[in-house]
Amino acid sequence: MIKIIQQREKCIGCNACVEIADYRWRISTKDGRCTLIGGVDKKGFFSVAVGDDELQDNLRAAENCPVNIIKIIPL
Repeated sequence: MIKIIQQREKCIGCNACVEIADYRWRISTKDGRCTLIGGVDKKGFFSVAVGDDELQDNLRAAENCPVNIIKIIPL
């Protein structure tokens, strides 16, 4: 299992994560920022634990994030 963490407040809505893993990320129609699907907010950091099958796509999403607000942590 892995944990995906996003600091959503700093998102610029570039859509890179959505293009790589649209099953885990989407663009909010309210503010144009990317949203971590299933993420739980804790003081501005959204996180979700997922299976290892999502590791490669979300590592690519983190690497392609121009503001480096996505972190992947093995559990």
